[in-house]
Amino acid sequence: MRRLWVTGYRGYELNIFQPNDPKVTVITACLQQRFQQLVDEGLEWVITGPQLGVEQWSVNSVVDVQAADLPLKSAVILPYAQFGDKWNEKNQGYLTTELAKSDFHVTLTKDRYKSPRQLQQYQQFMLNHTEGALLVYDPEHPGKPKYDYAAIQRFQEHHDYQLQLIDFYDLEDFATEWAENHNNHFQAE
Repeated sequence: MRRLWVTGYRGYELNIFQPNDPKVTVITACLQQRFQQLVDEGLEWVITGPQLGVEQWSVNSVVDVQAADLPLKSAVILPYAQFGDKWNEKNQGYLTTELAKSDFHVTLTKDRYKSPRQLQQYQQFMLNHTEGALLVYDPEHPGKPKYDYAAIQRFQEHHDYQLQLIDFYDLEDFATEWAENHNNHFQAE
């Protein structure tokens, strides 16, 4: 797999409201570890969206992998023009930073948001331009990623498409291991 769609929960769905929240450190490190493993298997691109949360953190994780001199690039695909323009100034700043850190970014349409159809077209674009997806998502705790998860499952019915999940149990296990390796007293919530 050369191109991987990465998505998952928004920060607020995980009760994360600050970039220095310890949970961000754990999720970013977990993504970084997974990306490093996938680079060894041929991964070249992490393709994600502009949402605050897992998508943003995945770009940061790619930057960390690149710092280890591994050949991985990130692309941020915005589903429509002026995405995030109604966000507060701080969150718009996070989006600007995410785009600047990525190796490539593009907006799929010049139109502003008009209908949910644009988001469905975005999902289809992501599915058609990747060989698999990695979701930080737990089906037992649905949130916004449930729509991407359902679209991927429908796509898998007719296509050879890989799906990997990082659920809450995986994150808890990783947090425990990460804390032990870093002599940290971080406790997963």
